[in-house]
Amino acid sequence: MTIFRFEPAKEVENLSKRMKKFIDEFPDGISFEVGGYSPRLDLAEDEKSILINVELPGVSKESVKLSIQDDILTIKGEKKNDREDEKINYYRSERLFGAFSRSIELPVEVDVDNIGAKFENGVLSIELAKVQKETKEKVIEIK
Repeated sequence: MTIFRFEPAKEVENLSKRMKKFIDEFPDGISFEVGGYSPRLDLAEDEKSILINVELPGVSKESVKLSIQDDILTIKGEKKNDREDEKINYYRSERLFGAFSRSIELPVEVDVDNIGAKFENGVLSIELAKVQKETKEKVIEIK
């Protein structure tokens, strides 16, 4: 009978190295999605605003709803399946459909009364004005 030495820490390290090698073979990394459609977005800022661009190809403007509460912006909507002909047999189907909801914690406080949104060419652009805090110098008396 042959006895093998089992070293759990070494096995985990080997698995980790193999997974990293596998993921590094993909130029843009891997994104795993469970469930339905989840749109991709960019979150950026300039001096005065938070800027968000959300890719929503195939989604109608009317099916998108925006809300904000406690510095969390929520984007909800639905990408409807346009496949009506059930006689067609697909060889490959990679497009995702369904309801989606993305909630984004904003990095700074924003003015909820000063938010702009436009939907153009399948991209939802949202601009949220930052709350401008006044910086006043206060002299503190030393006692």
